Amino acid sequence: MNKAVVGTKTMVVSPHYLASKAGNAILEKGGNAFDAAVAVSACLAVVYPHMTGLGGDSFWLAYSAENDEINSYNGSGRTGAGVTRDQYEGYKSIPFRGIQSVITVPGMVDSWGAVLKKYGKMSLADVLAPAIEYASGGFPLSEDHHVNTAKNVDVLKQDKDMAAVFLPENRVPAINERFIQLHLAQTLQQLAEKGRDDFYKGALARKIVSSLKEKGGLLTLEDFSAHKGSWEKPLETTYRGYTMHQVPPNSQGFVGLMALNILENFDLADIQHGSYEYYHLLVEALKRSFQDRNAFLTDPDFHDIPLEKLLSKSYAKEMAKEIRLDQANDTLTQPVGSDTAHAAVVDAEGNAVSFIQSLYFEFGSGIVAGDTGITMQNRGSFFSLDSDHVNCLEPKKRSFHTLMPAMAMKDGKPAILYGTQGGEGQPQTQTAIITRMIDYGMNPQQAISEPRFVWGRTWGEDTQELKIESRVPEQTTEKLAAAGHIVNRVEEVDKIMGHANAIVRDEQGFLHGGVDPRGDGAAIGR
Repeated sequence: MNKAVVGTKTMVVSPHYLASKAGNAILEKGGNAFDAAVAVSACLAVVYPHMTGLGGDSFWLAYSAENDEINSYNGSGRTGAGVTRDQYEGYKSIPFRGIQSVITVPGMVDSWGAVLKKYGKMSLADVLAPAIEYASGGFPLSEDHHVNTAKNVDVLKQDKDMAAVFLPENRVPAINERFIQLHLAQTLQQLAEKGRDDFYKGALARKIVSSLKEKGGLLTLEDFSAHKGSWEKPLETTYRGYTMHQVPPNSQGFVGLMALNILENFDLADIQHGSYEYYHLLVEALKRSFQDRNAFLTDPDFHDIPLEKLLSKSYAKEMAKEIRLDQANDTLTQPVGSDTAHAAVVDAEGNAVSFIQSLYFEFGSGIVAGDTGITMQNRGSFFSLDSDHVNCLEPKKRSFHTLMPAMAMKDGKPAILYGTQGGEGQPQTQTAIITRMIDYGMNPQQAISEPRFVWGRTWGEDTQELKIESRVPEQTTEKLAAAGHIVNRVEEVDKIMGHANAIVRDEQGFLHGGVDPRGDGAAIGR
């Protein structure tokens, strides 16, 4: 599957075909890329509920053709004002699941309002209509949804409201079974009628907080009322004639820029794609970037992050000199979750949106807020309880965040929009697909479909393992192992690699869309 979908005017890509269709329908009704993106986001919260939902966070990169500007929105939530480390006395770490992991206010609904207010043409009610239809009338349950449900049955059974939604009749729904979420439909309808503030200050906020409090939660109505995301200037660097953009911290987006700065010191065009040297260089560049991420990344309101140094070309040159072509470096990373959904939209006017949203782990905390149908994220579980740790738990703080949508500009206009699901794997997959498109001339579908890798700890596994798809020739993986990489040849097309997608605008202005064969997505252009 290496043939990209090509559109002459517009393109929508997402990890679920129904969400892509919803975005395309909004464009056909006269909405712009921002309207369509919010529609896609809302639909993903319905049709990919194990990956994302109203109880999670989101980050946005937005290019406005009218204003000729690129902007980013941080839609991540802070911990409650009364949440402290003392409340976890006796714990070595914050539990990954359960009500104790629900300590940050969800930011995604706020981001919908912010994006529409600044750039949209349609109302929130207009763009939520497809999501409401899928939630109330149902949709065919995807294979990915089914597999993740079966894998997490024990988690889903811990909370009766969670089980009622995701284990109807106390069983795992079958692939393509009609999956209905009536409570979520009612919640979305309420948002459509009353707007963003109802989620944070109104009746819906009171319902969410009341349910969480009954289950032992720490978030208050005041915490929800105080929530506000922020428009921020995106980070940038250059790579082989492109200007690369990522959202700023508390996102790990700067890791993707650091890796490209390091790789720019090597002539990848002279290195065979898929060779030992290709995989080794990418992994080693990312390892060095991870070291600085782990040392510095947290809420920048609480700790200075030396981005000027980290993103400097001179610093990248120093790190590039440390890479040995014949030997792997030993580096530890922190375990991070992998339930995420990235999507992107470009419209006929040239507006472009690259965005990503998440519940953190699959099905987030495993807690649904009463009869709202909202699954709450467990993003707060990534805080450290060590007071000396840069990402230690404190009140009103945003956590180290894995979400990182990306956009590459050329001649001042969006040229490539890209991103992926996958926690620790996000900067790794981004680096792989962007080098394939820029250095090797691949179309977005080929760049995404080619064999991928993910290095380091995922889901708490204490390992420096290099998982690599077994389509890679054995002689290549044997050479990687001989250099010191702990190689694990996984399935030929393995879902642990995440669900990536991308849009490329060519020199004629045509839009090429690619989605991941590891997921359930679709690229739709016209």
